[in-house]
Amino acid sequence: MNFELNEEQTLLKEMMQSFTQNEIIPAARTLEEKHEFPKELIRKLADLGILGMTIPMEYQGNKTDYLSLMITLEEIGRGLPSLAVILSVHCSLFCYAINHYGSEELKHKYLPRAAQGEILGAFSLTEPGAGSDVTRLQTQAVRKGDSYILNGTKAWVSNGTEAGAFVIFAMTELDSGKKKMSAFVVDKDTAGFRVSKIEEKMGLHASLTAEVVLEDCRVPATALLGEEGKGTSIALHCLDCSRIGIAAQSVGLAQRALDEAVKYAQQREAFGQSVADFQAIQFMLADIATWTEASRLLTYRAACTYDQEQAFSRQSAMAKLYASEAANKIAYLALQIHGGYGYSKEFVIEQLYRDARVLSIYEGTSEIQRIVIARSLLKE
Repeated sequence: MNFELNEEQTLLKEMMQSFTQNEIIPAARTLEEKHEFPKELIRKLADLGILGMTIPMEYQGNKTDYLSLMITLEEIGRGLPSLAVILSVHCSLFCYAINHYGSEELKHKYLPRAAQGEILGAFSLTEPGAGSDVTRLQTQAVRKGDSYILNGTKAWVSNGTEAGAFVIFAMTELDSGKKKMSAFVVDKDTAGFRVSKIEEKMGLHASLTAEVVLEDCRVPATALLGEEGKGTSIALHCLDCSRIGIAAQSVGLAQRALDEAVKYAQQREAFGQSVADFQAIQFMLADIATWTEASRLLTYRAACTYDQEQAFSRQSAMAKLYASEAANKIAYLALQIHGGYGYSKEFVIEQLYRDARVLSIYEGTSEIQRIVIARSLLKE
Protein backbone atom coordinates (compact mmCIF):
# COMPACT_ATOMS: atom_id res chain seq x y z
CA MET A 1 0.00 0.00 0.00
CA ASN A 2 1.20 3.49 -0.89
CA PHE A 3 0.54 6.12 1.78
CA GLU A 4 2.28 8.92 -0.12
CA LEU A 5 0.35 11.74 -1.78
CA ASN A 6 1.07 12.22 -5.47
CA GLU A 7 2.71 15.40 -6.77
CA GLU A 8 -0.57 17.21 -7.49
CA GLN A 9 -2.02 16.30 -4.09
CA THR A 10 1.16 17.41 -2.34
CA LEU A 11 1.11 20.78 -4.12
CA LEU A 12 -2.58 21.20 -3.30
CA LYS A 13 -1.94 20.43 0.38
CA GLU A 14 0.89 22.96 0.49
CA MET A 15 -1.25 25.60 -1.21
CA MET A 16 -4.12 25.05 1.23
CA GLN A 17 -1.79 25.06 4.23
CA SER A 18 -0.49 28.44 3.10
CA PHE A 19 -3.98 29.79 2.42
CA THR A 20 -5.19 28.60 5.83
CA GLN A 21 -2.24 30.13 7.65
CA ASN A 22 -2.25 33.46 5.79
CA GLU A 23 -5.92 34.03 5.03
CA ILE A 24 -8.20 31.90 7.20
CA ILE A 25 -6.60 31.86 10.66
CA PRO A 26 -6.12 35.67 10.86
CA ALA A 27 -9.83 36.19 10.05
CA ALA A 28 -11.29 33.26 11.98
CA ARG A 29 -11.73 34.75 15.45
CA THR A 30 -13.54 37.87 14.20
CA LEU A 31 -15.84 35.82 11.98
CA GLU A 32 -16.76 33.49 14.83
CA GLU A 33 -17.27 36.26 17.39
CA LYS A 34 -19.50 38.26 15.04
CA HIS A 35 -21.36 35.19 13.71
CA GLU A 36 -20.34 36.50 10.29
CA PHE A 37 -20.58 34.37 7.16
CA PRO A 38 -17.09 34.20 5.55
CA LYS A 39 -18.06 35.64 2.16
CA GLU A 40 -14.65 37.07 1.36
CA LEU A 41 -12.86 33.79 2.10
CA ILE A 42 -15.36 31.91 -0.07
CA ARG A 43 -14.73 34.35 -2.92
CA LYS A 44 -11.00 33.75 -2.65
CA LEU A 45 -11.51 29.98 -2.58
CA ALA A 46 -13.69 30.27 -5.69
CA ASP A 47 -10.82 32.09 -7.42
CA LEU A 48 -8.58 29.12 -6.53
CA GLY A 49 -11.06 26.68 -8.08
CA ILE A 50 -11.98 25.06 -4.76
CA LEU A 51 -15.75 25.50 -5.16
CA GLY A 52 -15.64 23.50 -8.38
CA MET A 53 -13.76 20.44 -7.13
CA THR A 54 -16.74 18.11 -7.71
CA ILE A 55 -17.79 19.77 -10.99
CA PRO A 56 -16.50 18.52 -14.39
CA MET A 57 -14.66 20.85 -16.75
CA GLU A 58 -17.53 20.92 -19.27
CA TYR A 59 -19.51 22.82 -16.62
CA GLN A 60 -16.58 25.17 -15.89
CA GLY A 61 -15.52 23.17 -12.87
CA ASN A 62 -12.21 21.88 -11.61
CA LYS A 63 -13.11 18.27 -10.82
CA THR A 64 -10.43 16.40 -8.87
CA ASP A 65 -10.18 13.03 -7.22
CA TYR A 66 -12.11 12.81 -3.95
CA LEU A 67 -8.98 12.48 -1.85
CA SER A 68 -7.89 15.93 -3.03
CA LEU A 69 -11.18 17.40 -1.84
CA MET A 70 -10.69 15.73 1.56
CA ILE A 71 -7.16 17.15 1.83
CA THR A 72 -8.62 20.58 1.11
CA LEU A 73 -11.42 20.27 3.68
CA GLU A 74 -8.94 19.01 6.28
CA GLU A 75 -6.68 22.03 5.88
CA ILE A 76 -9.59 24.47 5.89
CA GLY A 77 -11.03 22.74 8.95
CA ARG A 78 -7.72 23.33 10.71
CA GLY A 79 -8.20 27.06 10.30
CA LEU A 80 -11.97 27.52 10.54
CA PRO A 81 -14.26 24.51 10.99
CA SER A 82 -17.27 26.64 10.04
CA LEU A 83 -15.79 27.25 6.60
CA ALA A 84 -15.03 23.55 6.14
CA VAL A 85 -18.68 22.58 6.63
CA ILE A 86 -19.86 25.38 4.33
CA LEU A 87 -17.65 24.02 1.55
CA SER A 88 -18.44 20.40 2.32
CA VAL A 89 -22.17 21.05 1.90
CA HIS A 90 -21.60 23.02 -1.31
CA CYS A 91 -19.19 20.55 -2.93
CA SER A 92 -20.08 17.13 -1.47
CA LEU A 93 -23.85 17.53 -1.33
CA PHE A 94 -25.24 20.27 -3.58
CA CYS A 95 -22.84 20.13 -6.53
CA TYR A 96 -22.30 16.40 -6.21
CA ALA A 97 -26.05 15.68 -6.24
CA ILE A 98 -26.69 17.77 -9.34
CA ASN A 99 -23.67 16.38 -11.19
CA HIS A 100 -24.66 12.76 -10.49
CA TYR A 101 -28.45 12.93 -10.69
CA GLY A 102 -29.36 16.14 -12.48
CA SER A 103 -30.52 16.50 -16.07
CA GLU A 104 -28.32 18.33 -18.53
CA GLU A 105 -30.62 21.31 -18.12
CA LEU A 106 -30.04 21.38 -14.36
CA LYS A 107 -26.30 20.87 -14.75
CA HIS A 108 -25.94 23.75 -17.18
CA LYS A 109 -28.19 25.97 -15.08
CA TYR A 110 -26.44 25.53 -11.74
CA LEU A 111 -22.98 23.94 -11.96
CA PRO A 112 -21.08 26.70 -13.84
CA ARG A 113 -22.33 29.34 -11.42
CA ALA A 114 -21.60 27.09 -8.43
CA ALA A 115 -18.06 26.45 -9.68
CA GLN A 116 -17.33 30.14 -10.11
CA GLY A 117 -18.78 31.12 -6.75
CA GLU A 118 -21.72 33.03 -8.25
CA ILE A 119 -24.06 30.89 -6.16
CA LEU A 120 -23.56 28.78 -3.06
CA GLY A 121 -25.51 25.57 -2.66
CA ALA A 122 -27.46 23.99 0.22
CA PHE A 123 -28.88 20.52 0.87
CA SER A 124 -32.07 20.18 2.87
CA LEU A 125 -33.30 16.84 4.17
CA THR A 126 -33.93 17.31 7.91
CA GLU A 127 -37.21 18.65 9.29
CA PRO A 128 -38.31 19.73 12.80
CA GLY A 129 -39.89 16.30 13.35
CA ALA A 130 -37.65 14.16 11.16
CA GLY A 131 -33.90 13.71 11.44
CA SER A 132 -32.37 10.27 11.17
CA ASP A 133 -35.79 8.76 10.33
CA VAL A 134 -36.46 10.17 6.84
CA THR A 135 -39.72 8.22 6.60
CA ARG A 136 -41.22 10.85 8.92
CA LEU A 137 -40.70 13.70 6.46
CA GLN A 138 -43.84 15.83 6.18
CA THR A 139 -42.82 18.20 3.38
CA GLN A 140 -44.93 17.31 0.35
CA ALA A 141 -44.52 17.84 -3.38
CA VAL A 142 -47.71 17.49 -5.41
CA ARG A 143 -47.60 17.30 -9.20
CA LYS A 144 -49.78 19.92 -10.93
CA GLY A 145 -49.41 19.76 -14.69
CA ASP A 146 -45.86 20.72 -15.59
CA SER A 147 -45.04 21.84 -12.03
CA TYR A 148 -44.72 20.57 -8.46
CA ILE A 149 -46.19 22.43 -5.49
CA LEU A 150 -44.02 22.12 -2.35
CA ASN A 151 -45.28 22.68 1.18
CA GLY A 152 -43.41 22.09 4.43
CA THR A 153 -40.66 23.21 6.79
CA LYS A 154 -37.00 22.18 6.61
CA ALA A 155 -34.66 22.50 9.59
CA TRP A 156 -30.93 22.86 10.25
CA VAL A 157 -30.11 23.96 6.70
CA SER A 158 -26.40 24.77 6.48
CA ASN A 159 -25.73 27.74 4.17
CA GLY A 160 -29.47 28.42 4.44
CA THR A 161 -29.18 32.21 4.59
CA GLU A 162 -26.58 32.53 1.84
CA ALA A 163 -27.34 29.77 -0.68
CA GLY A 164 -28.64 30.70 -4.11
CA ALA A 165 -30.17 27.27 -4.67
CA PHE A 166 -31.20 24.30 -2.53
CA VAL A 167 -31.57 20.58 -3.02
CA ILE A 168 -34.89 19.99 -1.25
CA PHE A 169 -36.32 16.57 -0.35
CA ALA A 170 -40.09 16.13 -0.21
CA MET A 171 -42.61 13.33 -0.18
CA THR A 172 -44.34 12.71 -3.51
CA GLU A 173 -46.33 9.83 -1.98
CA LEU A 174 -47.46 9.68 1.63
CA ASP A 175 -49.95 6.79 1.52
CA SER A 176 -49.36 4.12 4.15
CA GLY A 177 -46.88 1.59 2.83
CA LYS A 178 -46.18 3.68 -0.27
CA LYS A 179 -44.10 6.52 1.10
CA LYS A 180 -41.80 7.84 -1.62
CA MET A 181 -39.43 10.77 -1.42
CA SER A 182 -38.18 12.89 -4.30
CA ALA A 183 -35.50 15.54 -4.66
CA PHE A 184 -35.81 18.98 -6.26
CA VAL A 185 -33.50 21.90 -6.98
CA VAL A 186 -35.16 25.10 -5.79
CA ASP A 187 -33.95 28.68 -6.31
CA LYS A 188 -33.98 30.90 -3.23
CA ASP A 189 -36.06 33.57 -5.01
CA THR A 190 -38.87 31.15 -5.93
CA ALA A 191 -42.27 32.44 -4.80
CA GLY A 192 -43.37 30.65 -1.63
CA PHE A 193 -39.80 29.93 -0.50
CA ARG A 194 -38.42 31.79 2.51
CA VAL A 195 -35.85 31.52 5.26
CA SER A 196 -37.76 31.86 8.53
CA LYS A 197 -35.03 31.99 11.19
CA ILE A 198 -31.35 31.51 11.92
CA GLU A 199 -30.48 28.95 14.61
CA GLU A 200 -28.47 30.03 17.64
CA LYS A 201 -25.88 27.28 17.91
CA MET A 202 -23.30 26.16 20.47
CA GLY A 203 -20.50 26.37 17.91
CA LEU A 204 -19.66 26.86 14.22
CA HIS A 205 -20.88 30.44 14.52
CA ALA A 206 -19.60 31.54 11.10
CA SER A 207 -21.66 28.80 9.45
CA LEU A 208 -25.21 30.16 9.46
CA THR A 209 -27.84 27.45 9.90
CA ALA A 210 -31.42 28.25 8.98
CA GLU A 211 -34.99 27.02 8.96
CA VAL A 212 -36.66 27.11 5.55
CA VAL A 213 -40.40 27.32 4.92
CA LEU A 214 -42.14 26.31 1.69
CA GLU A 215 -45.69 27.59 1.23
CA ASP A 216 -47.27 26.65 -2.11
CA CYS A 217 -43.80 26.88 -3.59
CA ARG A 218 -44.20 26.10 -7.28
CA VAL A 219 -41.21 24.67 -9.15
CA PRO A 220 -41.13 23.36 -12.72
CA ALA A 221 -41.16 19.60 -13.25
CA THR A 222 -37.68 20.01 -14.72
CA ALA A 223 -36.46 20.88 -11.19
CA LEU A 224 -36.85 17.19 -10.26
CA LEU A 225 -33.48 15.64 -9.44
CA GLY A 226 -33.26 12.13 -10.83
CA GLU A 227 -36.52 10.19 -10.98
CA GLU A 228 -39.67 10.80 -8.96
CA GLY A 229 -39.73 8.56 -5.89
CA LYS A 230 -35.97 7.96 -5.91
CA GLY A 231 -35.14 10.62 -3.34
CA THR A 232 -34.20 8.19 -0.58
CA SER A 233 -31.48 6.51 -2.62
CA ILE A 234 -30.21 9.91 -3.79
CA ALA A 235 -30.05 11.22 -0.21
CA LEU A 236 -28.30 8.14 1.17
CA HIS A 237 -25.68 8.06 -1.59
CA CYS A 238 -24.93 11.78 -1.27
CA LEU A 239 -24.65 11.46 2.52
CA ASP A 240 -22.23 8.54 2.13
CA CYS A 241 -20.01 10.90 0.13
CA SER A 242 -20.40 13.93 2.34
CA ARG A 243 -19.68 12.00 5.54
CA ILE A 244 -16.10 11.61 4.38
CA GLY A 245 -16.01 15.40 4.24
CA ILE A 246 -17.17 15.64 7.86
CA ALA A 247 -14.44 13.15 8.77
CA ALA A 248 -11.92 15.41 7.01
CA GLN A 249 -13.27 18.43 8.89
CA SER A 250 -12.83 16.43 12.11
CA VAL A 251 -9.21 15.65 11.22
CA GLY A 252 -8.49 19.32 10.56
CA LEU A 253 -9.99 20.35 13.89
CA ALA A 254 -8.09 17.59 15.69
CA GLN A 255 -4.80 18.65 14.11
CA ARG A 256 -5.34 22.25 15.18
CA ALA A 257 -6.16 21.12 18.73
CA LEU A 258 -2.97 19.03 18.79
CA ASP A 259 -0.88 21.95 17.51
CA GLU A 260 -2.33 24.29 20.12
CA ALA A 261 -1.87 21.75 22.93
CA VAL A 262 1.78 21.13 22.05
CA LYS A 263 2.51 24.86 21.81
CA TYR A 264 0.84 25.65 25.13
CA ALA A 265 2.48 22.72 26.94
CA GLN A 266 5.91 23.89 25.83
CA GLN A 267 5.28 27.49 26.88
CA ARG A 268 3.50 26.97 30.21
CA GLU A 269 5.54 26.37 33.35
CA ALA A 270 4.44 24.78 36.61
CA PHE A 271 6.38 23.64 39.68
CA GLY A 272 9.60 25.00 38.17
CA GLN A 273 9.44 23.19 34.84
CA SER A 274 7.67 23.16 31.51
CA VAL A 275 4.25 21.51 31.59
CA ALA A 276 5.41 19.43 28.63
CA ASP A 277 7.93 17.71 30.92
CA PHE A 278 5.18 16.05 32.95
CA GLN A 279 4.43 12.48 31.95
CA ALA A 280 0.69 12.97 32.38
CA ILE A 281 0.75 15.74 29.74
CA GLN A 282 3.00 13.69 27.46
CA PHE A 283 0.55 10.77 27.59
CA MET A 284 -2.32 13.11 26.66
CA LEU A 285 -0.34 14.45 23.71
CA ALA A 286 0.56 10.94 22.60
CA ASP A 287 -3.09 9.89 22.63
CA ILE A 288 -4.16 13.02 20.75
CA ALA A 289 -1.51 12.51 18.06
CA THR A 290 -2.39 8.83 17.64
CA TRP A 291 -6.14 9.46 17.38
CA THR A 292 -5.54 12.26 14.88
CA GLU A 293 -3.39 10.10 12.63
CA ALA A 294 -5.81 7.17 12.84
CA SER A 295 -8.65 9.49 11.88
CA ARG A 296 -6.66 10.82 8.93
CA LEU A 297 -5.86 7.35 7.63
CA LEU A 298 -9.48 6.20 7.90
CA THR A 299 -10.61 9.35 6.09
CA TYR A 300 -8.05 9.00 3.31
CA ARG A 301 -8.90 5.31 2.94
CA ALA A 302 -12.61 6.09 2.51
CA ALA A 303 -11.81 8.73 -0.11
CA CYS A 304 -9.47 6.38 -1.98
CA THR A 305 -12.08 3.61 -1.91
CA TYR A 306 -14.52 6.02 -3.56
CA ASP A 307 -11.90 7.09 -6.11
CA GLN A 308 -11.31 3.42 -6.99
CA GLU A 309 -15.06 3.08 -7.72
CA GLN A 310 -15.51 0.44 -5.03
CA ALA A 311 -18.36 0.16 -2.53
CA PHE A 312 -17.49 2.78 0.09
CA SER A 313 -20.51 3.18 2.38
CA ARG A 314 -18.93 1.21 5.23
CA GLN A 315 -15.59 3.00 4.89
CA SER A 316 -17.36 6.36 4.89
CA ALA A 317 -19.33 5.48 8.02
CA MET A 318 -16.20 4.21 9.80
CA ALA A 319 -14.26 7.36 8.96
CA LYS A 320 -17.07 9.65 10.07
CA LEU A 321 -17.74 7.68 13.26
CA TYR A 322 -14.14 7.43 14.39
CA ALA A 323 -12.90 10.86 13.31
CA SER A 324 -15.86 12.77 14.77
CA GLU A 325 -15.73 11.00 18.12
CA ALA A 326 -11.94 11.27 18.23
CA ALA A 327 -12.16 15.02 17.56
CA ASN A 328 -14.42 15.41 20.59
CA LYS A 329 -11.99 13.50 22.83
CA ILE A 330 -9.06 15.40 21.40
CA ALA A 331 -10.68 18.80 21.99
CA TYR A 332 -11.46 17.72 25.56
CA LEU A 333 -7.86 16.69 26.31
CA ALA A 334 -6.35 19.68 24.52
CA LEU A 335 -8.50 21.99 26.64
CA GLN A 336 -7.49 20.04 29.77
CA ILE A 337 -3.83 20.62 28.91
CA HIS A 338 -4.57 24.36 28.78
CA GLY A 339 -6.00 24.20 32.30
CA GLY A 340 -8.06 27.21 33.31
CA TYR A 341 -6.96 29.16 30.26
CA GLY A 342 -8.62 26.57 28.05
CA TYR A 343 -11.97 27.74 29.41
CA SER A 344 -11.22 31.29 28.32
CA LYS A 345 -12.15 32.73 24.94
CA GLU A 346 -8.63 34.13 24.85
CA PHE A 347 -7.44 30.77 23.50
CA VAL A 348 -8.77 29.12 20.34
CA ILE A 349 -9.15 25.75 22.07
CA GLU A 350 -12.37 27.03 23.69
CA GLN A 351 -13.87 27.52 20.23
CA LEU A 352 -12.58 24.17 18.95
CA TYR A 353 -14.14 22.42 21.95
CA ARG A 354 -17.54 23.88 21.06
CA ASP A 355 -17.15 23.32 17.32
CA ALA A 356 -16.24 19.65 17.80
CA ARG A 357 -19.47 18.69 19.53
CA VAL A 358 -21.67 18.68 16.44
CA LEU A 359 -19.31 16.48 14.40
CA SER A 360 -20.78 13.28 15.82
CA ILE A 361 -24.33 14.53 15.23
CA TYR A 362 -24.83 16.11 11.82
CA GLU A 363 -24.92 14.24 8.52
CA GLY A 364 -25.72 11.07 10.44
CA THR A 365 -25.22 10.61 14.18
CA SER A 366 -22.66 8.17 15.53
CA GLU A 367 -25.50 5.78 16.26
CA ILE A 368 -26.57 5.84 12.59
CA GLN A 369 -22.96 5.21 11.50
CA ARG A 370 -22.82 2.14 13.75
CA ILE A 371 -26.02 0.86 12.17
CA VAL A 372 -24.56 1.34 8.67
CA ILE A 373 -21.36 -0.48 9.63
CA ALA A 374 -23.11 -3.36 11.40
CA ARG A 375 -25.60 -3.92 8.56
CA SER A 376 -22.74 -3.98 6.08
CA LEU A 377 -20.92 -6.61 8.14
CA LEU A 378 -24.02 -8.77 8.57
CA LYS A 379 -24.71 -8.80 4.83
CA GLU A 380 -21.37 -10.49 4.13
